[in-house]
Amino acid sequence: MADEIITDVAIVGAGMAGIGLAADLAGDFDVVVLEQESRPAYHSTGRSAAIFIQNYGNAAIRALSRASAPLFHGAEPNIFPTPLLTQRGILYVADEGGLDAHDKLMEEAEGLVELTPEQAIAMVPLLRPEWVRAGAYEQDAQDIDVDALHQGWLRKARAGGMRLLTDAPLTRAEMRSGQWIIETPKATIRAKVLVNAAGAWADMVAGLAGLPPIGIQPMRRSIAVLPAPDGYDIRSWPLVGDAAESWYAKPDAGRLFVSPAEEIPVEPHDAFVDDMVLAEGLYRFEQAMAYPVTRVERSWAGLRSFAPDRTPVAGFDPAAEGFFWLAGQGGYGIQTSPALSRLAGQLIRRASGDLESLAEALAPARFRP
Repeated sequence: MADEIITDVAIVGAGMAGIGLAADLAGDFDVVVLEQESRPAYHSTGRSAAIFIQNYGNAAIRALSRASAPLFHGAEPNIFPTPLLTQRGILYVADEGGLDAHDKLMEEAEGLVELTPEQAIAMVPLLRPEWVRAGAYEQDAQDIDVDALHQGWLRKARAGGMRLLTDAPLTRAEMRSGQWIIETPKATIRAKVLVNAAGAWADMVAGLAGLPPIGIQPMRRSIAVLPAPDGYDIRSWPLVGDAAESWYAKPDAGRLFVSPAEEIPVEPHDAFVDDMVLAEGLYRFEQAMAYPVTRVERSWAGLRSFAPDRTPVAGFDPAAEGFFWLAGQGGYGIQTSPALSRLAGQLIRRASGDLESLAEALAPARFRP
């Protein structure tokens, strides 16, 4: 017979969103995290090649990124013993067909320096001179050590008493007499607050709790790992990407990570690469870069999940007492996670805080009649 656990807050999902919130709440609340896989961060978090880019996403995303920057730059050494950020930079390039996208990027961005095609090629010598028509550079873009961030929050949450149940998918949840009765194969959990931090599975979790979906849509994105090009030291190269977002390439540990930058709507699942989509992306990469792709060392795919307005969802659902959404982070979930964890903690505490001005834009009420 499954055990029964009584807690204050039950969080569904042990990726960056769920564990970040657990770290914020643990110590003040009794927290249990439920993870359907055998280990945390198996899906989107564990497959992210994240980079902190201020000029990324809509106004709400950029505000969350600005609010997250202090943690990344001033991480507590007892929680995060190694640096979370490493200087990378990002170079946006455009061909003739991408000049409109380049112009829009320059209009909306902060801190971007426009480059001539010659300056862009000096940064990444593999770029084809006949392809490049414009460039722009963001100096402050930095690689994020995703594992170090997640592991640090795990340490903090566990130190505060958080309990993590793996192989424990939610099978049913019901609000009864002011508390959620949450069924899993491992235990029945009774909690005052049920947090939906289930990523691609967020709408499914809502359905199992008797709530209508919000419209969280998982989108597949894939990456190919290529050997470094002969004769080039790529370690200091920036991430380089098409301003029209049809491909990007990122140096990593002596290899080149190349993505088609696709967003293919899919059902929640253990994502895998579509070979045709990957091949098309590599073809676009080859048009811009003088690097014929003859060998792919490995590849993988992950899911980026978006709300209909491409803004994260954080807050209590007006349709059900004590049901809290923390979902729809899209491709920005790692870099915005410090601010989203803090805001979600403030909302669950029903306390005022430095991020309350963002609460309305993120509230699930915007999707309810």
